[in-house]
Amino acid sequence: MKAAWLLLIVLPLAGCAHKQKAAAPPPSVKTAVAADGSIAPSERLAGIVAPYENVALQSTLTEPADQVNVQEGDRVYAGEVLAVLDTADLQAQLASDLATVNSNHATTTHDVYQGSLTISQGYDSLQSANAAVSQAQGNLARDQAQFDRDQNLFKQGYVSLEQTEQDRATLKADQSALNTAVANVAAAKSTVQANGSLNSGGLQQSTIQQSQAQEAVAAANAQQVRVQIAKATIVSPIDGVVVNRNLNPGEYPGTRQIFTLQQVDPVYAILHGSGAQVARIRAGAAATIFASDLANNSTFRGSVIGVLNQINPGSTDFQVKVILPNPLRQLRPGMAVSGSVALPPVRGIEVPETAFIDDNHDSLMTVASDGTVAVSKVQELSTNGTTAIVSGIESGTRVIVDGQLSVGDGEKVSYQ
Repeated sequence: MKAAWLLLIVLPLAGCAHKQKAAAPPPSVKTAVAADGSIAPSERLAGIVAPYENVALQSTLTEPADQVNVQEGDRVYAGEVLAVLDTADLQAQLASDLATVNSNHATTTHDVYQGSLTISQGYDSLQSANAAVSQAQGNLARDQAQFDRDQNLFKQGYVSLEQTEQDRATLKADQSALNTAVANVAAAKSTVQANGSLNSGGLQQSTIQQSQAQEAVAAANAQQVRVQIAKATIVSPIDGVVVNRNLNPGEYPGTRQIFTLQQVDPVYAILHGSGAQVARIRAGAAATIFASDLANNSTFRGSVIGVLNQINPGSTDFQVKVILPNPLRQLRPGMAVSGSVALPPVRGIEVPETAFIDDNHDSLMTVASDGTVAVSKVQELSTNGTTAIVSGIESGTRVIVDGQLSVGDGEKVSYQ
């Protein structure tokens, strides 16, 4: 009986010992198969909002302000009148210049008529001189014939010596008259040539041109005053906001800046980054801007218009300039923002971003077909936050999704 009880006691103990010696199953891990693929990575940068345009207005006029129509913070539109300067003295100067223009125009008109008259008189004098030459030549020919006839008659004793001498004197007078008439023709031709015509040069045309030049100078002076009067009306060159007003009615603008305007639709997000961060950013890349100062961390979408070189010589600070539509004017210059800028696509071996076992992202755990874990060295080429592109492993390699699991190199696991 005692032996039977001992046997019953020993049998359960033996069963417990058998259960304690059974091997624990390998830990189960979630895996993913690395494969060729492509991702569109992005770069996260911080920065501030800047106006699209910042316009500083000044005036070159030494006139006091008659009216100022805007206050700081006012929204203005291109062409809107901001202020008007007094133009009383400019208007008086314009009236004087216009009177000079009219006077010079009248002088020009007078010179045109006078020139035309002088030219006509010159031609008339030339015609008269030519007529006088013709007449003198006729007289000379007639008196020469008379002299020749009387000379023959004198030889025959029919005409006295006195008559022939008188004929000779008449011939000399006729020759002198002809010489004078010829000289008058030459003088008249010189006068006609000097006067010229109203269209082809000459003294009269030059006189008219001088009058026209004086008229043009007076007109230019008047136009200059008109331009100054136009500048007395100071208008906004942009749609924007008045951020500074430095002019009051009655004040002279002087040389100071009288208005500062900012165009805030669109705006720029000026993002800052290191050389490594901006190296792959390209103009035209899509960008998402996050404004933590606004409710619900509002987001805005824009595009990169340029990557600017180092701001200060010797620094490693670069700027990425992103243009953003801002129709509701929620973004204000000076607001702090952050931005995610799209980078060019990268192809390679895809693995989960969570697979890395360290912060350097240069190691992950792979699982062989028999469930053996191995630590593999890789190089991260790019990431989009959820998927990384690496080199160092082949496509088809099974990778443990959670690199922070407590499994070691050479350990056996079961995998999903």
